[in-house]
Amino acid sequence: MKLTYQLHKEEKAYFLHIQGDLIGDEVGPKLVEMVSDAVNDGIKNFVVDLSQVRYISSSGIGLLITMLTKMRNVDGEVYLTSPSEHVKKLLIITKLNNIFTVFDSVEEVKEKVS
Repeated sequence: MKLTYQLHKEEKAYFLHIQGDLIGDEVGPKLVEMVSDAVNDGIKNFVVDLSQVRYISSSGIGLLITMLTKMRNVDGEVYLTSPSEHVKKLLIITKLNNIFTVFDSVEEVKEKVS
């Protein structure tokens, strides 16, 4: 399933809502560019809503780690929200649940970053 996304900017955070398969294809560089834009805008919180993501490949994992590295280099953070059961299992197996802060909902993370 082709990846589509919407970016929603708020005062203290960027919210990226992804739908489809996160496989790090041609959309990958665009997503990393969005993190760079957030950094340039002085935003320290980048939220990735995974509720509509069915599958993440190894390239997709690399993409998430690149986004996290860019934000942490400026004392920022990438938060993951609403992963499906399949994506949750992947985060646990790869131990990325220990690297990323994962929230059950976008509302939960909004409470933290506001």
